[in-house]
Amino acid sequence: MCGIIGYTGSQSAAPILLDGLGKMEYRGYDSAGIAVLHEGEIEVEKAQGRLVNLLERTDNGKKPVGFTGIGHTRWATHGAPNDINSHPHVSGDGRFAIVHNGIIENYAQIKEELAAKGHVFVSETDTEVVAHLIEANYSGDFKAAVMKAVSRLEGAYALGIVCADFPGTVFAVRQAAPLIIGLGIGENFFASDVTALVSYTKNVIYLDDGEFAEVRPDGFTIYDSIGRPLEKPVSRVAWSIEAAEKGGYEHFMLKEIMEQPAAVKEAIAPRVKGGEIKLDDFELSGEDLRDINKIVITACGSAYHAGCCGRYAIEKLTRIPVEVKLASELRYEDPIIDEHTLMIIVSQSGETADTKAALEEGKRRGATTLALVNVVGSSIARLADHVLYEWAGPEIAVATTKGFTTQLALLYLFALYAAGKLKRIDDFEYARLLGEICSLPKRIQNAIDMNSAAAERLAEKYHGSTSMYFIGRNTDYAVALEGALKMKEISYVHAEAYAAGELKHGTIALIEEGTPVIAVCCNEDLLEKTASNILEVKARGAEVLALSFRENRDIIAHADDVLFIPRTETFFSEAVAIVPLQLLAYYVARDNGCDIDKPRNLAKSVTVE
Repeated sequence: MCGIIGYTGSQSAAPILLDGLGKMEYRGYDSAGIAVLHEGEIEVEKAQGRLVNLLERTDNGKKPVGFTGIGHTRWATHGAPNDINSHPHVSGDGRFAIVHNGIIENYAQIKEELAAKGHVFVSETDTEVVAHLIEANYSGDFKAAVMKAVSRLEGAYALGIVCADFPGTVFAVRQAAPLIIGLGIGENFFASDVTALVSYTKNVIYLDDGEFAEVRPDGFTIYDSIGRPLEKPVSRVAWSIEAAEKGGYEHFMLKEIMEQPAAVKEAIAPRVKGGEIKLDDFELSGEDLRDINKIVITACGSAYHAGCCGRYAIEKLTRIPVEVKLASELRYEDPIIDEHTLMIIVSQSGETADTKAALEEGKRRGATTLALVNVVGSSIARLADHVLYEWAGPEIAVATTKGFTTQLALLYLFALYAAGKLKRIDDFEYARLLGEICSLPKRIQNAIDMNSAAAERLAEKYHGSTSMYFIGRNTDYAVALEGALKMKEISYVHAEAYAAGELKHGTIALIEEGTPVIAVCCNEDLLEKTASNILEVKARGAEVLALSFRENRDIIAHADDVLFIPRTETFFSEAVAIVPLQLLAYYVARDNGCDIDKPRNLAKSVTVE
């Protein structure tokens, strides 16, 4: 949520700030703004709505003029989305401007104190309070004022701050929100997302909580929370800006659906050597794994659904009990987690606030932690004891596709790796299942080829629906959960997933003439049961769209429409079965005229609770 960027150097700041904000549009926002230093003053331009409104207001970056500045795309939390509440915010004396990603939890108390001292606030935001607090602590020392102000703040924040008295300096502060320093030649940057920087530099430094950076054209200094200089490693961004562009596709989401075979191959192939799974960043031995009596997978949104899918393979192959918990719930529970628990934390961005808090709770209770993330150097990756990177490349569309399937690939690899270490399967079965995992990229490509035209055609029939119901059993139910989420989040069609066996316990009351029911029928052990559920809903007038393989004659005979996948090992079928549902959701959303890459009210990286 939100995106922030800062620049100082010899180039005009405004075009760079606007370009960086454009690269971060996918994070979700409802207004945007920039502040640029010019001849001892701070000039601010901001606008409600999409970035195009700010581009118009700034004449495509021709103004404000200056070589140092900060920018922001805002997701409204405190105060309505309007020009006044948009960032950047300026102190009462006009000396400081600030952009902020996160929430200041004690802002009301600080605001009351400052108001009593004569400070006048013009917005409803928590961010403006920080600008006034820096002003109140300023006596000519920019760094000291920032440090004193930050020491008062509680909550999650990434801050970018400029001061009219220091025309070439930007301060960037991190606490529980992502922040990256970009290193150039004669220019330097900060941003909340590396996507904003890769057009200008691939050399970056990831700040940790409690750290802040003084960024200048000729260099930078990073400090700890009490102002001591720190040495931090420089990381190299592995992907190019071309990887974050549409490449001729109408939407990023469609491009990323089509990239899934390559992304899943990239996640699997380097970890299979000599007929064995080698997890270089995961060092638990068979003895260590035998000390684990429970696995807890925790995540939010689609990552949670990936956990629901992965649970079946892990539990079946390792015979270790697996719980899948929503991170937003686990963090407020009194979870039964101890030193004999392995906690698997799944987050595409590696910055999801609830998931990070759940990880911290697990560590406090002694769990061994394994992170599955896509973003190298992200908070969750650095906090966990072990990390497996998805290596999916940049995912720009808010609705995840290749992030989800690469998460599944890692969960499948872990399941088989652990089963092998624990000697729960013989060598023949290990080799067979490893071959099945290695064949997933090809089968995902087959699923794309089999369904691109069919999903587009069926979308014409189903896009006008007001409600859809997704059903399935076991692994198919886990796929149904993600399929329903894809449909609702980008097409705005009400879509719910139900375990097919639960239809008679209430859900079937919702079925009436013409109600679309999407039946996932890819688990071969349960096809007869699901076929009975299809007949139940058809008897009440439902239009059934089934998802199965061509050899499944009973399902084909019962359904009104069918999408097909190649026959796949049930343990790993979810990674293939989700692809037609992604395509269906995409084309329904397109036919409904929706903003597919940036669905309303949603953000890519949810960095606030």
